[in-house]
Amino acid sequence: MNRIQRILQVEIEKRLKPNKVMLVLGARRVGKTIMIKQIIANFTGKVLLLNGEDSDSLTLLAERSISNYKNLLSGIDLLVIDEAQNVPEIGQKLKLIVDEIPNIYVIASGSSSFDLLNMTGEPLVGRSQTFYLHPFSQEELNSVENKLETRQNLESRLLYGSYPELISLNVQEKKEYLNNIVHSYLLKDILALDGLRNTSKMYDLLRLIAFQTGNLVAYDELGKQLGMSKNTVEKYLDLLSKVFIVYRLGAYSENLRKEISKASKWYFYDNGIRNALIGNFSPLALRNDVGQLWESYVISERIKHAKFHLNDANYFFWRTYDGQEIDLLELENGQINTFECKWNNAKAKIPVAFSQAYPQAIWTAVTRENYLEIL
Repeated sequence: MNRIQRILQVEIEKRLKPNKVMLVLGARRVGKTIMIKQIIANFTGKVLLLNGEDSDSLTLLAERSISNYKNLLSGIDLLVIDEAQNVPEIGQKLKLIVDEIPNIYVIASGSSSFDLLNMTGEPLVGRSQTFYLHPFSQEELNSVENKLETRQNLESRLLYGSYPELISLNVQEKKEYLNNIVHSYLLKDILALDGLRNTSKMYDLLRLIAFQTGNLVAYDELGKQLGMSKNTVEKYLDLLSKVFIVYRLGAYSENLRKEISKASKWYFYDNGIRNALIGNFSPLALRNDVGQLWESYVISERIKHAKFHLNDANYFFWRTYDGQEIDLLELENGQINTFECKWNNAKAKIPVAFSQAYPQAIWTAVTRENYLEIL
């Protein structure tokens, strides 16, 4: 298969500027390193590539002094630091480099926004731009498959997701790969979160969220099942969102009396990870959660599109206390776009309460027939 062009690569290359840090964040194995190496290949200048998991790289960056960095970067046009969250004082070090080394281009990547953004946030104010990389979007996959192949591959996307390395694997290899991510990389990231020493509660919480994908989440109920407080559940979910495993949709409301305003739903960025957690890769014909998989897939694709094209969109669901609901509400520049995800092509109508409250909103039912035009 031909190399698949990452949309984000083009956006980063357009924005590369001297003395500004490009921060690239995303889960492990989504292709950050491969994308960055392609950026390096296209860059006309001398490059120094360091890795925060390599002891030699850490040694080179250890002394936070102007003289050390001037010596290290003499003749270097582009500095790249992969897995930068592992570099002590990375924010202060990057600030010193971009402030004191004239005309230096810098890219830093990480698999944890909790670590990297916390460590770079204040030091790099006004000196950085952040980009988020996720597994392949359908828009990216369009470059290597025709519409017939895309439709034939849809079931695979719902079951196994779109991690880059999955593309060339057979079914058994896909299952093994995803299980390895869940039990190795994912747990490694969880252990690194906020000094946690035991992953069992986090893992159990993820499984519960996997089964409740697309449903309203009650933190107190989750806490009772897991033997922890409501506040701890919320904290753990927030941490899990910062290693790009799950994300939260809040309820949209303009304070109408009928609207739910404080509830949350949680989704996985990738269906393959979700299915690995619950241990279910059964074909769609044998499943009772196809609607959940389809909804999760559509919403994640819309979010990928926004992140990859650097669109400043916000995402919500909408629901009233009497059960009227819309799966996804996308708010950008004051425009409301709404999407109802329908796997079985059942007739869908915009909820009356919503159309009355938001007559300017655009409503679309997303089905297997029209999803390629929408995603």
